[in-house]
Amino acid sequence: MTIPVMPVDDINIESFDLMPPPVDIRTQVPITENAIANVISHRRALCDILDRKDPRLFVVIGPCSIHDPVAGLDYAERLARLAAKVSETLFVVMRVYFEKPRTAIGWKGYINDPYMDDSFRIDEGMVKAREFLLKVVELGLPTATEALDPLAPQYLGDLISWTAIGARTSESQTHREMASGLSTPVGFKNGTDGDLEVAINAIVSAANPHSFLGVNRYGRSAIIRTRGNPYGHVVLRGGGGRPNYDTVSVALAEQALAKAKLPQNIVVDCSHANSFKKHDLQPAVLYDVVHQLRMGNRSIVGLMVESFIEPGNQSIPADRSKLKYGCSVTDACIDWDTTENVLLTADRELRGMLAARTAG
Repeated sequence: MTIPVMPVDDINIESFDLMPPPVDIRTQVPITENAIANVISHRRALCDILDRKDPRLFVVIGPCSIHDPVAGLDYAERLARLAAKVSETLFVVMRVYFEKPRTAIGWKGYINDPYMDDSFRIDEGMVKAREFLLKVVELGLPTATEALDPLAPQYLGDLISWTAIGARTSESQTHREMASGLSTPVGFKNGTDGDLEVAINAIVSAANPHSFLGVNRYGRSAIIRTRGNPYGHVVLRGGGGRPNYDTVSVALAEQALAKAKLPQNIVVDCSHANSFKKHDLQPAVLYDVVHQLRMGNRSIVGLMVESFIEPGNQSIPADRSKLKYGCSVTDACIDWDTTENVLLTADRELRGMLAARTAG
């Protein structure tokens, strides 16, 4: 009697579609000498801000997510011009987010589904993402992204200057290990419930060496051994139904960082719970932080703002041709005119006020 073979593995796997290894996509979209010089310069500037060698405030600003590379590059060109105007006080970093964590279901970002039609051409999405990043870096803009998939940095990491670990993943051991090996400064967000300890523990963890499974540039399974990342810092994004960017919340964060023997480096995310998920309240958060800086705060080193060409957001229509140009398909953003106004106002208010923040 023949005994049927009962499968015990891959029961819920439909298929394994081969993904090109990182080296192939990096070869297809090679980094240029100009881009290398820009990335090195941008990362150094961010580290200098965190080390208090540079008194400026860094501002991570841009669309909630990239879905249309044409509109995204239009925004980048505008931002590059604006960044030059405010460079005395603000170091502007473009938010270039390709991966979106979902609470339940929904579009997971440009890499996962670049055509927004559930075709999930991740192989093409990775190439398109790298092409877009290279264009932004060639403009002279630093780039920031959220590290969600642990394999993505092998494909894109050479074009990134600042990395966020989101509120849902700051507690993840996988993401703490990944952050310990990233070549950029890393901002860890407090938990979705507002818990700051999650982010502080993540900073401590990522500052230490780790060994874990991953892939190398050739797509081979590897034991990745890291040195630890000394440039982790906390991002206050509110949570549990209330904001945490106010003076008292910032003071409490300073105390928590001091207790953990960590540098008092704080970034305020003007979106999410800090603005009650109302995009038009982001400027109020930003101006509050500017006021704190004018009153002598030394711990706030950066800001995050969700901004695009048009205000608000939109659902993804069945007919993609009906997408509104320059309008977010994920979280709502402030529009370009508001973006320009808030950064120019912050620059004007902070001129001559930040020099005392440098160490020594």
